[in-house]
Amino acid sequence: MASSLGKKHSLGTGMSKWQRATGWHFPTRLPSLVLFVICAAGLSFATDVVTYHNDIYRTGQNLAETLLTQSNVNSTNFGKLFTLPVDNVIDAEPLYLSGVAIPGKGTHDVVYVVTENDSVYAFDADQGTLLWQVSVLGAGETPSDTHGCGQISPVIGITSTPVIDRHIGPHGIMYVVAMSKKGSSYFQRIHALDVATGTEQPGSPITVTAKYPGTGDNSQGGYVIFDPGQYAERQGLLLLDGVLYTAWTSHCDQRPYTGWVIAYDAHTGLQTGVLNLTPNGSEGAIWQAGAGIASDGKFLYLLDANGTFDTELNAQGFPVNGDFGNAFVKISTSNGTLAVADYFNAYNTVQESNADEDLGSGGTMLLPPMKDSRGKTRYLAIGAGKDQNIYVVNRDNMGKFNPQNDNAIYQELDNVLAGGVWGMPAFFKGNVYYGPQGNNLLQFSFRNARLSTAPVAKSAASFTYPGSTPSVSANGSRNGIVWAIEHSDPNDVLHAYNANSVAQELYNSGQAPNGRDQFGSASHFGTPMIVNGKVYVGTQNGVAVFGLLQQGKKR
Repeated sequence: MASSLGKKHSLGTGMSKWQRATGWHFPTRLPSLVLFVICAAGLSFATDVVTYHNDIYRTGQNLAETLLTQSNVNSTNFGKLFTLPVDNVIDAEPLYLSGVAIPGKGTHDVVYVVTENDSVYAFDADQGTLLWQVSVLGAGETPSDTHGCGQISPVIGITSTPVIDRHIGPHGIMYVVAMSKKGSSYFQRIHALDVATGTEQPGSPITVTAKYPGTGDNSQGGYVIFDPGQYAERQGLLLLDGVLYTAWTSHCDQRPYTGWVIAYDAHTGLQTGVLNLTPNGSEGAIWQAGAGIASDGKFLYLLDANGTFDTELNAQGFPVNGDFGNAFVKISTSNGTLAVADYFNAYNTVQESNADEDLGSGGTMLLPPMKDSRGKTRYLAIGAGKDQNIYVVNRDNMGKFNPQNDNAIYQELDNVLAGGVWGMPAFFKGNVYYGPQGNNLLQFSFRNARLSTAPVAKSAASFTYPGSTPSVSANGSRNGIVWAIEHSDPNDVLHAYNANSVAQELYNSGQAPNGRDQFGSASHFGTPMIVNGKVYVGTQNGVAVFGLLQQGKKR
């Protein structure tokens, strides 16, 4: 990815802190209430979906949805319109750009899809026609085998949600991480593709290699070494201030492996930073069920999986050997150096890691600034994993580690997510929505910067393993709808709930007669993407597209 990829995008002057943090642009003359809601969540009032869960806070909100309402999303007016066929499983969330000029084919609203066969597709988002398709496999290569781990199957190719920057290159660039195999050799590569043509850009792809000081798993000569065959990139890619952040997980718990975060300059392809979260230990992969690293525009936030944690702390309260297994981690990016700036580990973190009962099965979400009962503004993040607890941390003081208790954490809700979390939450108007496995969709609510200690509402339906990662559509603060995928044999179910109370179901894909809206099986990491009146659901062999049925008849 050489500098010839395109002119670097500058966010310019005169922009708000929220705009600079997220890279989004707001139109002028928005109603003040709507602008407050959007700014608070770090979102834009635009139709593009360029990153996992809509924004770098990872809230899952699209607040610019004007077509789908609580009154027209029902089985009479809403349903499956068509399916976009692809060549393998879609584990990544689809992405969307409006008004893309495709050479020789006119201007289109485009939905982008990647598969485990190392294929990338661009479809007309409204008509379903294929605009282009490319394979990122090298000569003589195939997608990777599963390494005997069923978490990503039947092959491993492109698993993570890509990220798009419309302001780099001639038309904009989509960054994709792909795994492949040739003989006994495995490769992890970052590809930069033109969004209008799918063409690989000059200097692309970049082969991922890394080392980091340490004596942990797969170390030699005082460094732990990144072995591409031992890892997969599952978490959604993060693009922040021209830097692309990747993070890596293992194949099940097959050692040797450690926890890697690796950064690249999106314009030059140069590696700008490497951090290992368990350099003198083992495990500590970054899984997050496909959820992307979250960011406030300055720091990175993630949940680390089971692995080595040094219970002996230095004078600053950090693990003496730099091992942060099973931690809620805050990472500094200042001066191009990746370093743990703060963290939280539960008092029983070692026991949880030993029992594979870790935080890393879930994803972290940042929350908009909130005022507490004394009027103090709080900057919070939320996360949950397998232990059934919700952890709310103060981003300015996360709590670190106390072997006696968790008193230093901002708020902890014990045993409120029965079944545990293998996904991440969504946010809307002070509400947080979680879909634990084997449990209902649960709605919690913030008041005075404190989360309700029990759900304020829950769905009638329960969600079998791996639970659900919900998404939200709304028109500013109105017509909020929570969308969630229920895994069910033989047909999964798309649900739509009133965001004010998920006890009210508006629609599900099993309601229409004669199986009209059935779509087969969604992917393991399935996350619905909602934009411009349509809902896109990745499946085992395509994207099921839902929308208003009258729109579908005009196709």
